[in-house]
Amino acid sequence: MLAVETQTLDALIEAIRTRTARVGVIGLGYVGLPLVLLFEEAGFGVLGFDVDEKKTDALSRGESYIRHIGPHRVAKAFRDKRAAATTDFTRLAECDAIVICVPTPLGAHREPDLRYIRITGEAIAKHLRAGQVVVLESTTYPGTTREELLPRLESSGLVCGRDFFLAFSPEREDPGNETFNTKNIPKVVGGIDEPSFRAAAELYGAALDRVVPVASAEIAESSKLLENIFRAVNIALVNELKVVFDRMNIDVWQVIEAAKTKPFGFMPFYPGPGLGGHCIPLDPFYLTWKAAEYGTWARFIELAGEVNTSMPRYVVDKTTEAVNQQGKSILGATVLVLGLSYKPDIDDDRESPSFDLIELLQERGAVVSYCDPFIPMARKGRKHDLDLSSVPCTAEELAKYDAVLIATPHSAFRNQALYARARLVVDTRNIVEQRAGGPKVVRA
Repeated sequence: MLAVETQTLDALIEAIRTRTARVGVIGLGYVGLPLVLLFEEAGFGVLGFDVDEKKTDALSRGESYIRHIGPHRVAKAFRDKRAAATTDFTRLAECDAIVICVPTPLGAHREPDLRYIRITGEAIAKHLRAGQVVVLESTTYPGTTREELLPRLESSGLVCGRDFFLAFSPEREDPGNETFNTKNIPKVVGGIDEPSFRAAAELYGAALDRVVPVASAEIAESSKLLENIFRAVNIALVNELKVVFDRMNIDVWQVIEAAKTKPFGFMPFYPGPGLGGHCIPLDPFYLTWKAAEYGTWARFIELAGEVNTSMPRYVVDKTTEAVNQQGKSILGATVLVLGLSYKPDIDDDRESPSFDLIELLQERGAVVSYCDPFIPMARKGRKHDLDLSSVPCTAEELAKYDAVLIATPHSAFRNQALYARARLVVDTRNIVEQRAGGPKVVRA
């Protein structure tokens, strides 16, 4: 490197090591807010950016809007004034490090929708200055950092690796996980060039327990996709086996329990009513789209997606059949869906299959309610607007319905007494026992 390049990088690294660097985080959701708190707790001044004024106002008051992120952590970080939140993106110039945590959804035809990355890159470029490091954490296809962000940032007239630094480091958040968190989950980091890697690795190394260096931004981008594709494909496998074994009158859950006693060469995955969360239902298709650009086809990924997306309809078919066997038509039947979040004991409903279950049941004429102690009101999303509120989680309430459909295995739903007076339970999570004198339980 030239002397001026070395000076720019050395000055940034020194600011990080002495905690005089200020960290900016764009996107204050399930990924961005934990990062804000982590860097603040590591001794950095942090500035959080979001277009949603409700979020920035709440944080400025020291309030958390994400249930599993404790209000005491938020209150301490923001009331001590070392962290602040704003909708004013001109303040990006105040930051020495900028971490991008914006959504990467799919379009109507399962194509990548990079609008938020592009908009964010253009916003940063307007205020980019020498000595800053920019890191993308949003999950995306290989090449996004180099092909989409780099040219937008260099449109400022600054040069990557000399004036500023650019890297990719995939988020690995698991909301509600009490063992692994942002701090102790190993952090994969890949730079556009060597100076960019050094800057980004130094940044994360100052706040996280372990940095995992990789040779390029593309490897870092691909590693995140592999993690999610691995899960999506294996979940699709057990979902398909669930359907096959059901035809054979074999309990897939007992099959899995038996198979997982093998101490090597097997990892258990479990079936369900469909995929939820931002990662597994969406991210694999980023790679299938990009693969087509190179004239190759990720057929395995597409097939897994086909199996997983068919699960809500399979569950509704099983529910309809079970209701019919009770001597009642699904038309006009009352059905209670237990759980709106996509995983247990959190309030995260992103891409939850429960929305599809409810809408498919409504299409068949059922009168549908839901119960979720973590989501009192069904939030309006990009694809769904249920306009429903949660009913009480009591045995008396469950007794009112023709069928109870378990979609999310919240801890509260594992209480067997809850189902004592239920008429029919359709269980997609294997949490209700079939007992003499109890309700009929159907696995789906």
